[in-house]
Order: sequence, then structure tokens, then C-alpha cells
Amino acid sequence: MPLQRVIADFGADHAFAQVPTKLQEHYGIQIPVSTIRKITELHGQQMHEQREASSLPINLGCRQQVAEIDGCMLPVITVRDDEGDKRKNKVLHWKEARLALVHEQGSVTPKFDTTFANSVDDAGQALLNCAVSAGLGTNTQVHGVGDGAPWIEKQMKEKFGTQGSYLIDFYHVCEYLAEASNACAANDNDWMDTQKKRLKNNEYALVIDSLACHLEPSDIDNTKAPVRACHRYLSNRTDQIDYKGAIEKGLPIGSGEIESAHRYVIQKRLKLSGAWWKEENIERMLALRVIRANEEWDAYWNNLAKAA
Repeated sequence: MPLQRVIADFGADHAFAQVPTKLQEHYGIQIPVSTIRKITELHGQQMHEQREASSLPINLGCRQQVAEIDGCMLPVITVRDDEGDKRKNKVLHWKEARLALVHEQGSVTPKFDTTFANSVDDAGQALLNCAVSAGLGTNTQVHGVGDGAPWIEKQMKEKFGTQGSYLIDFYHVCEYLAEASNACAANDNDWMDTQKKRLKNNEYALVIDSLACHLEPSDIDNTKAPVRACHRYLSNRTDQIDYKGAIEKGLPIGSGEIESAHRYVIQKRLKLSGAWWKEENIERMLALRVIRANEEWDAYWNNLAKAA
């Protein structure tokens, strides 16, 4: 078991082809790449199978949590069942993995969970799993922040009810404003700063009015109407832009934390140059990465040792 732990440890962080050299360097042993892959994926599968869906707890829990969720595309390889050379039957494409994180306000150690090629309901469950692991209770308010994807706000409502709130990433909104600024204020360098200040003071009605007087004619295609896009975006989400309230509570107004987490939890291993994955192996590797990120690595191996 100790050797399997070492192999899975290296395999979780490095390309399988690099692991034999590391084993030789540090332990003086030679193990083929195929065995390294098999052992690593075996434990990833076991970790994946041990995951359990959480439900709302009945204890009081912590006072405030921060929740974020976002997706990234991973490289997938599928082999068709056609007869002939299988090397020519490989299809390369991309599928989305979603990463969720939740932590108590002020904490720097979030809890993570992932889904791959699953429904938005599964992604919402992953978010709830994180919240429970991070100390969610009946007394906890959950501050969600992310892009304007409707499914995220819907999952926040479904999973947390009145305990949850959702805020659109401030910098995401600013991207819409920047696109609209050329038409609204081509010669006014202060226009963007004015709109940002208004948003942070919850004066979104003034921002919407400022856009309204520059709306493109109705015969202009939506793809060429940035002011209309921004106006519609803000008008449809006025209940998701309480930046003043978040700032006063010391809560984030941007989702940079989840974007950063994607790089070090998922992409660092699963988006290596030239790497393509079978779908079932992606789920196994995601389980390995999440166990590591959640600092549950020792517990997994200790439980295996006790069961042996």
C-alpha cells in the first residue's frame, strides 16, 4: 500500500510518462508507465465512488459562507467502434468540467467538488456538498458570486433557498460596459469610472438610463449592438447586482477565486500539453485532484490501511 500511495501521488500531479523517472530517482525502483496509470486510475475510481451527496444539515453552522462555481473545457478522446485501424477512428473533442468551491468568510481553505459532463443539477449538488463540508448550517448565509449564467442563480435558489444570495461578478459586468462605452462615450474617458462607481453604490438605475439613450436602432443585429446587450443584461439582473451590500459586509464582488482554482485544481494536471483523456479517466483524475485539494489525502490512505 505505501508504494501505491507514492505512485498515485506522482500520478495525480505529473504526466504518467514522467513518473518512472521520478520513482527511479527517489526510490530506486522501475515500474512501467502502464502499471503507474492503472494504479493511479484505480485509486481515482475508488475516491470517485466514495463521494456522497450531502443534504441540508440541522445544526446552526457558521454565520457566512462564500460560494463560487464555474466550468472549463477539457480535452476528450473517443474511439469509434468502426472496423479497421483504431488509430484512425479516434475523435477529439472538448467537454465541460465544473468546479465548485465554498469557504467560510475569512477562511483561505475552501472545500472543492467537481462534476464532469453532467447536468446543472449535479453541479448545484456539488456546490451544496462543498457548503456542508465547509460548515453550512441553518444559521448560515451563503453568498454566491459568478458570471451571469442563469443556471448558477437557479441552483443557488434551489439548493440554499432563503439562505442564499447571488451576485454577478463585477468585472464580468464591466466587460459589457466596456463594449458599450465606445457608443455611449467615445470621447468621455470618465464615463466608465462613473458607471462603476454608480454600480458599487447600487445606483444601477442611473447606469441603465445612461445606456438607454444610446440604444442601437431595432434593425441593427444583436451581434453588432453592444449597448443593447449591456442594457438588456443589467435590466434583467437588477436583483443580482447588490454590490454595495456585499462591499459593506466584506464579501467579494468578483469570482477570481474560482478562476484561479481551476488552474491549480483541474487544469494543472488535466490540460497538460498534448494530453487527451477518455471520459471515465477524467472523472477518476478529478476525484484525485479534489481529494488532494480538500486535504483528505491522508484520511483516504489511512482508511485503506485500516481496512487491509
